Amino acid sequence: MIFPLVFTIRGSFRRREKALEHLSQFRSALKTVHYFLISHKELSEEHKKELSAILLEISENLMSHLKNSDHKTKDLDETVNKVYEFIIEKDAFISRSLRDKVFRFMNDLHESVENLHAIHTHRTPISLKAYCKIFIYIFPLIYAPTIISNIGLDTPQWFTYFIIIVTEFILISLYNIQDHLEYPFDDEGLDDIKLDTFKFDR
Repeated sequence: MIFPLVFTIRGSFRRREKALEHLSQFRSALKTVHYFLISHKELSEEHKKELSAILLEISENLMSHLKNSDHKTKDLDETVNKVYEFIIEKDAFISRSLRDKVFRFMNDLHESVENLHAIHTHRTPISLKAYCKIFIYIFPLIYAPTIISNIGLDTPQWFTYFIIIVTEFILISLYNIQDHLEYPFDDEGLDDIKLDTFKFDR
């Protein structure tokens, strides 16, 4: 009966690892787009500063989105779309080959943003978490008779209580670990992802 709890912990841990992978991809794509355009000689210093400000805004908006419980992406989508608007607006200064390269890495950026949003929004099924919680609550009632049967009625009662309390403590600890891993972006648990290390301007 402990397997559903272990299964949810494993799923939460895998989700955290995937989030780290997508955050790395996000920052990598953001920096590559920045390097491509910032090194382009046809763009003025003013244009380059405008681009840097857009990329910084994308980074800040994504980190803010992940830290909050709000799942609306309208502001984030509009911010990411500013790169496309920048490219179209500065079309006279940007060659076709450079534009194609930028759009290719923007595809990676969009993919990482969508994956991070999916991880942020879709978590362990509520029914499975509810089952685990109910199991933790009723476990002492099921386990106590088994312990008494195995150790015998002559054993002191405190020993039975001790075994049940320790087992219940382990189950509750595992559930709390799973709950913290479930939300790797809120900066509350010890194992939460340090989002600041994935910012554009870290």
